[in-house]
Amino acid sequence: MRPKSRMRTSRRVYAAAFAVMLAIPATAVALTARPSTGGTAAVAQPDTTSAIKANPNRRHVDYGEAVTIKGAASPARPGQRLELRSTTAGSHSWRTVASATERHDGSFRMTTPMRRSARLRVVSAAGAASAPQRITVAARLRLQTDSIDVVAGHSSAVRGTLLPGISGRKVRLEGRRSDGRWHLLTTDRTGSRGGFGLHYAGGDASRLRVHFAGDRQNTRAAKPAGQVTVFEPSMASWYYDDTGATACGFQAHYGVANRTLPCGTKVRLRNGSHEVTATVDDRGPFVSGRTWDLGINTRNALGFVGVGSIWSAV
Repeated sequence: MRPKSRMRTSRRVYAAAFAVMLAIPATAVALTARPSTGGTAAVAQPDTTSAIKANPNRRHVDYGEAVTIKGAASPARPGQRLELRSTTAGSHSWRTVASATERHDGSFRMTTPMRRSARLRVVSAAGAASAPQRITVAARLRLQTDSIDVVAGHSSAVRGTLLPGISGRKVRLEGRRSDGRWHLLTTDRTGSRGGFGLHYAGGDASRLRVHFAGDRQNTRAAKPAGQVTVFEPSMASWYYDDTGATACGFQAHYGVANRTLPCGTKVRLRNGSHEVTATVDDRGPFVSGRTWDLGINTRNALGFVGVGSIWSAV
């Protein structure tokens, strides 16, 4: 073969080999793009072929009450694990609060107590999820007393707890006045466990309530704080005879005389640490500057001696 012919042949061989080398990467890419038939397992993808329908029995509950979620998954996969997940305001994560397995027809039922407003959804092991359902939860107020006594010139406190116990929440003490409306008296912020103390120094409110307006975590709550009793200072004396006839026609065990109050009126009397509820059963005292004439049983219950000042509330 002539030199020129050999050179042309060599060029053809080199060109063919170069073409094969260029084809290898493309072939390798094509092979790796094919679905795996064995060896390393493929990464699990969310199940977009299944659907879950879930409905709560209630969309608004009080603090601590339970919500039941019922529904069904389609197609049914009996025995498949389902999780009820929750996320609250300000949170970017979902946490599991209950679980169940699918019945033969794909149905399920799960229950969870609610303490904060949240969104709930049901998620399957395969990755299918129901539409989120919004549940609102009312806060709960616990008060240490159901009434408040105020001694003139001093303040008394309405103490309690707002649940769930979150710090910095604003609570209001409101009083109901003669116009029938609730008026703001004072406010306080909850401590780390939800505790608060609302101080009231008296006024024209006859009844009190504690009110929480609500926030992102819970809806509003209100609780009666009871009747307001204001004790005023007054002068009293006492009489020995607790058995004779009275102007009211009856003898009360804890009797007290007053010039103007209707017979049978209940009066709360305090002397130091002693207190008694007495009944107006007579008229008197007829000495200027005195308001009460105590029967002997009332006098003994109060530990009262002679003539002096006591606290009274009608």
